[in-house]
Amino acid sequence: MEYSQISHNLYAFSFSPVKNKLFLLGIMFLLWVYMLYSCVGYCAPMPSLVVDNNRGKETGTVSVVGKRTENNGRADLMSRLLPIPPWVDIESDYDEPSVRTSSRDLLNKEIDAYRGVEDWGEMRGEGQRAPEPGAMSSFSNDLGSKKLPQAIIIGVKKGGTRALLEFLRVHPDIRAVGAEPHFFDRNYENGLEWYRELMPKTLEGQITMEKTPSYFVTREAAARISAMSRDTKLIVVVRDPITRAISDYTQTLSKNPDIPTFESLAFKNRTTGLIDTSWSAIQIGIYAKHLDNWLQYFPMGQILFVSGERLISDPAGELGRVQDFLGLKRIITDKHFYFNQTKGFPCLKKAEGSSKPHCLGKTKGRTHPNIHPEVVQRLRDFYRPFNMKFYQMTGHNFGWD
Repeated sequence: MEYSQISHNLYAFSFSPVKNKLFLLGIMFLLWVYMLYSCVGYCAPMPSLVVDNNRGKETGTVSVVGKRTENNGRADLMSRLLPIPPWVDIESDYDEPSVRTSSRDLLNKEIDAYRGVEDWGEMRGEGQRAPEPGAMSSFSNDLGSKKLPQAIIIGVKKGGTRALLEFLRVHPDIRAVGAEPHFFDRNYENGLEWYRELMPKTLEGQITMEKTPSYFVTREAAARISAMSRDTKLIVVVRDPITRAISDYTQTLSKNPDIPTFESLAFKNRTTGLIDTSWSAIQIGIYAKHLDNWLQYFPMGQILFVSGERLISDPAGELGRVQDFLGLKRIITDKHFYFNQTKGFPCLKKAEGSSKPHCLGKTKGRTHPNIHPEVVQRLRDFYRPFNMKFYQMTGHNFGWD
């Protein structure tokens, strides 16, 4: 009888509703822990998978929509497993680029360590601050390697080189130094390793670029770039030499309002009309003379001449030529530009690493002083034979006469 009573009590204890619920809750807790552990183990290697897919040859691209769908699925799974406070955003750690569609473009959010404050103001517009590097920027800093540039914008000053570089930076396969390194004209004694360290990191298939407009008129620059690599591709933005000279003078005038007039600097003798070719603003525009020096070290096929005028009137057309010259897919098209009536030149609808429209800073597009028509005509007569020779050398009539 006592044995039966004990058995009955044990039976009742084993199958009481309270104990059943506790037992089920225990099993559910174990399952919850197991699922959480499995999820963490699955999600942890995801960043490395993204990196591995981009090493070596590119095998494809992933759409932004596809990435966001994946992230949403991950967020939904986590929300079912963990109680997430309303102020936590799971997707915030995986901000997607607004323009890029390839995972290699995470690199493009890296901030140049050698980009000066003045250069940033000129590139991104006055009054705008450089963005702070985020978590993904720090992650991308470890990707790729620093290489010597495969392409250089070598000239010319006040021709439109800054606009060209900013437009090219939209391309996911171009990585460029923001500030002008001036390596081949001012800092050559620092050595190639110093120069390499200025470059941004690039992945396989990306092109490293820099621009320093004074290279074109620096006699030693051609030989020095050839010594670095005879395969370097060179880009020269040229502009009507008279308009270029006036723009050059305008920039100097904005910094030093007390300089002499344009006319007094342009002529050795105003009465005879003798042009002062020692003035740099005049000398830079003698393109044929400078090109002669470069052709001693590089074949014409390695030099592309971009029209500064067409860069304003048809930026997509000129950018198409540049992308072809660099062996890149034509990604930069008409859809990337809009014309700013106030500034008088095209602007980007979306700049590199931004979702906002972007125009060059206030230092670009200054109003030129009025130059007497007689002075302009005398300069036109002076430059005409040099322009004709330049047209013959390049095989292209730029229409300045």
